[in-house]
Amino acid sequence: MKRIFTGLLILVALLAVGLFVMRGQIAVAVMKRASAHTMSQDVIRDLPDGLHAAICGSGAPLPDADRAGPCTAIIAGKRLFVVDAGESAARTMGRMGVGSANSLVLLTHFHSDHIDGLGNLSIQRWVGMSATTPLEVHGPAGVERVVAGFNEAYALDAGYRTAHHGPVVAPPAAAGMVARPFTFADGADSVVVLDEDGVKITAFRVDHGPVEPAVGYRFDYKGRSLVVSGDTSASPNLTRQATGVDLLIHEALAPNLVAILHDGALAAGSPNRAKIFADIPDYHTSPEAVAGIAKAAGVKALLLTHILPPLPIKALEGPFLGDSRKIYSGPLWIARDGDLISLPAGGSDITRKNLLH
Repeated sequence: MKRIFTGLLILVALLAVGLFVMRGQIAVAVMKRASAHTMSQDVIRDLPDGLHAAICGSGAPLPDADRAGPCTAIIAGKRLFVVDAGESAARTMGRMGVGSANSLVLLTHFHSDHIDGLGNLSIQRWVGMSATTPLEVHGPAGVERVVAGFNEAYALDAGYRTAHHGPVVAPPAAAGMVARPFTFADGADSVVVLDEDGVKITAFRVDHGPVEPAVGYRFDYKGRSLVVSGDTSASPNLTRQATGVDLLIHEALAPNLVAILHDGALAAGSPNRAKIFADIPDYHTSPEAVAGIAKAAGVKALLLTHILPPLPIKALEGPFLGDSRKIYSGPLWIARDGDLISLPAGGSDITRKNLLH
């Protein structure tokens, strides 16, 4: 028996050594299979007809290891509309398998955290998605300056890529972005910015002062509807636009948790940071206030995004939400990067899954 036991130990040890020696080969084999799967992944192709919201960035300006900068990709039928493009959003979209040459961007406003991923998003679409035209970037007045700045900043890069990969892979005429500004008629608080192929997109004013202009967007497609708030304090205009929608995707800042950061900044001898933490609650919306908006508007489901402050510990979600669930009784979720909320056409179902976990 002792010999058998010793033999088994030797066999196990040899197997362990063999696996250790072959770990590189095993890893390469896994990489081969994974890369083929990843590159053939096409979430948009496989989705049922309807409206879908893919959360490519649920974070805000503060560093957050779990959340990219603000970015919500809306899929209507087979078309892709990207609302805002925060830092690392394009990488998250790639990991989720969400991308299309037939896409455009809608900016809510021009705070840095909502636009600082535009360059990478444009490049990934251009060369990675074989685009043949520049990326359209829609937004309120001022979008022309933003787009012109990015185009100039990335002009040398575009030239390098065409020289390296050739004009078939990186056609010069498709590089960069083109601005598509919209304006509001005198006294109007909304404007239809797109109405084609059954997709209607309405931009509407929100209150993010002193940031002006600032807008949210409503999407309607085949009887399903959703609203993306952009950054805003509680806004009666948003409540009107969100009335009866299937899904409200709204930013949220928890004043009680931001106050802790304020006090921490003072204790650390950083009055500038403390001033910022004291200022930001007045142009964002608390989770409980958002719950009140969702209730008043009669929305079917609520997703909180642009999470401030970061929530590195899941146990912080309760203090973040406060009494939100008591105020709004429908489905209420804190967004995570990778979330996909689906509203299939011709029905009332609302489903949520995560493409990254």
